[in-house]
Amino acid sequence: MAFATVHDRYSEEEITRYYQQGLWRDYTLFDALERQVAERGDKVFGTDSTTSYTFTELRDTALRLATGLVRRGIAAGDRVAVQIPSWTDFFVIATALSRIGAILVPIMPIYRRDEVGYIVETAGVVAAITTDHYRGFDHADLFLDLRRTSATLRDVIVVRGQTLPPGTVAYADVLADVHPAAAAAEIGPGVGPDDPFAVVFSSGTTSRPKGCLHTFNTMACGARLLGVGWHYSESDVQFGPSPVTHTTGLVTSFLLPLLHGASSHLMEQWEPREALERIAKFGCTGCVSATTFLQMILRVYDPNVHDASTMRFWTSAGAPIPGSFVLEARAAFPNMQVLSLYGRTENITTTMCTLDDPPERSVTSDGRALPLQEVRIVDEEGKEVPRGQEGDIGYRGSMNCLEYIGQPEETARNYTADGFHRSGDLGIMDADGYVRVTGRLKDIVIRGGLNISVRQVEDLLAAHPAVEDVAVVAMPDQEMGEKACAYIVFAEGQAPLTLAQIRDYLLGHGLAIQKVPERLEIVTSLPTTATGKIQKHLLRADIAAKLAAEKA
Repeated sequence: MAFATVHDRYSEEEITRYYQQGLWRDYTLFDALERQVAERGDKVFGTDSTTSYTFTELRDTALRLATGLVRRGIAAGDRVAVQIPSWTDFFVIATALSRIGAILVPIMPIYRRDEVGYIVETAGVVAAITTDHYRGFDHADLFLDLRRTSATLRDVIVVRGQTLPPGTVAYADVLADVHPAAAAAEIGPGVGPDDPFAVVFSSGTTSRPKGCLHTFNTMACGARLLGVGWHYSESDVQFGPSPVTHTTGLVTSFLLPLLHGASSHLMEQWEPREALERIAKFGCTGCVSATTFLQMILRVYDPNVHDASTMRFWTSAGAPIPGSFVLEARAAFPNMQVLSLYGRTENITTTMCTLDDPPERSVTSDGRALPLQEVRIVDEEGKEVPRGQEGDIGYRGSMNCLEYIGQPEETARNYTADGFHRSGDLGIMDADGYVRVTGRLKDIVIRGGLNISVRQVEDLLAAHPAVEDVAVVAMPDQEMGEKACAYIVFAEGQAPLTLAQIRDYLLGHGLAIQKVPERLEIVTSLPTTATGKIQKHLLRADIAAKLAAEKA
């Protein structure tokens, strides 16, 4: 399988400029780790609920694993799937693959046969590193089943397995008993920072996920720029409740602290009270997560019981953030900055509010472009629209993936003539360059020819004390084409609102009557990806099916 190169995506002028600006550097992930070993080798870098690694231990174990993988035939350019919970083993595996030059293909633990099979086939995975039974599901058995029909998958390696299924190999048995110096010689020179590093699949909020091909530089650049925005240093301890096998976790729980000589604590299974205990125990200082994680923290936080005083910032990402929620979180944690971020698998971070921005910006916006990056709001033809006008959010800069693997037409279609990658997300940019995400292009409700962006409706509903979570989607209508349907999770102890009460509430807040939802679906939870993005395509399909059944 031939992949795009950095020269296919970026011009020689851009490549030279990114290096001159320090956005890209001439060292790899493993080189970065070696630098930390030289400066602070005995410092604990990564922890989870049961294990820990110092920088030196991480380097030495990664070399042992890399040697063992090479002996099993894994070579530079091979794709290796990794589907494990947020364990420190991931740090070792990603580092070992980088040292070989093999390409990391992280897969979130919640994915099952349909998604995993698609990823294995699309990426041409040759080996899978996974676990066996975790939270009632046998991951090793899944890969063994996929191997029977896969043209590429050979090895299934089991991490922290309770049993070793026939046809698999234990992770511990792959670790070679070799001295670091001898390992380096056996592995060979590896690859460079502009060679393929990872294929990360998008969350699939609208359709099949796309495999985004990144180099180490395109991903590490994101970690460096985020570090600037958060005033990051070696004193920081990153708290990681987001899956480390997705962009958020990979960049902010691994690359960010590693590049800065900081530490990282992973939380494999979310529980808000335990999260607060972990924050206190490990002295965590920063976190990046979907908004829902912080919402759950707020519901259980008791200042007389919990100590979150070490936290400097909590950045909410993965979904639009209601301004009312930002204000609530800041009131509960006055010493912690609550920031907003709009990121994508394709380009790591599109916009963000930093610690240097006025606090109210996180209430009214999703931030602006990071340093030396460009964001533009464009129309259907790819031309920039006037400030204050809604359009497609486009990004151009040093964090863009090289391609959607195996989808050259889709890759080309998403770029404007002057190189801005269209997101498919709607937004409005103000005079100062701050962007407010208003919805997705496919989230628009087109009611009688009127385009309704659902973000405004969702923000108003989210501010109601009876509403815990909300998503507004288009539902088919024979007369108007589409109408708005609100899926609402009501807060515990609150009486559910009726559709009439919702109508009166929204009209009382100045919403145009055409934008008021015309159907209410009360649910106990909304379907989300592992990174917290609401899967609105599932809600659209659900309401369409219900309407069809009612007509039958």
